[in-house]
Amino acid sequence: MGVELRQLRGLVAVVDSGTFTDAAIELGVSQAAVSRGLMALERELGVRLLHRTSRSVMPTTAGVRVLARARQVLAEVDELVSEATSGHTRLRLGHAWSALGRLTTEFQRRWAAEHPGIELQLIRTNTATGGLAEGLCDLAVVRTQIDLRRFAHLAIAQERRYGALPADDPLARKRTLTLDQLRDRTLVIDRRTGSTTIDLWPEDARPKLEYTHDVDDWLAAIASGRCIGVTPQATTTQYRRDGVVYRPLRDAPPVDVHLIWHRQDPHPATEAAVTLLTTLYN
Repeated sequence: MGVELRQLRGLVAVVDSGTFTDAAIELGVSQAAVSRGLMALERELGVRLLHRTSRSVMPTTAGVRVLARARQVLAEVDELVSEATSGHTRLRLGHAWSALGRLTTEFQRRWAAEHPGIELQLIRTNTATGGLAEGLCDLAVVRTQIDLRRFAHLAIAQERRYGALPADDPLARKRTLTLDQLRDRTLVIDRRTGSTTIDLWPEDARPKLEYTHDVDDWLAAIASGRCIGVTPQATTTQYRRDGVVYRPLRDAPPVDVHLIWHRQDPHPATEAAVTLLTTLYN
């Protein structure tokens, strides 16, 4: 018949409570049902899981291993149920780096005030779609070049690009920068989720490249003095870091900011999120 969830729950309950009687009370079943479930589980796995005496129940060596995995499986099942049943009472907004920049806090507070029945969760996921394609969020803010034909989307803003420099870099003394001033430096970029590409520079005047996969590593590389970066304005407010300064780039094209969501079966609160974001950005 295979391993059943009720058998795993029985195993965990027996070990945690210490007796079959207490486990049966906790699970709301008979003691005989708990015992039958444990015996069936042992037959299915082909190992003995518990040492039983008149006074105690202790897991065997194999039982300890199975118990650890059982807890993981049951936790994941509980999370799955929670996700399925709370879908309309929670809105997950994914992003790769900077969420909504300077508007992040205002969006969170306005949402809580205007939609108290729907919990807003911001989820940072280092994927090109901010976790949407991976099923980790209900809608996402993206600043990368992705195939927008795959999703419903709305262009909500354009953000100015900034140079990110070590605080002691000579260029940090300038109020604004040009791309050409960065050509002789080493540029750190995130090829998967970053908005910066080498195509910002002419082919004969391109900086050296170093790659990263996380905003914290990107900041660390810049603060060390080894690299410089180019980033949308949102990063400058979302990620302030000692040793890193941001300066506007006068000649760099802006970055398009899109909100994306699934075309089929969008979250019921999607329209409300679109309305609020449009209001905040305009």
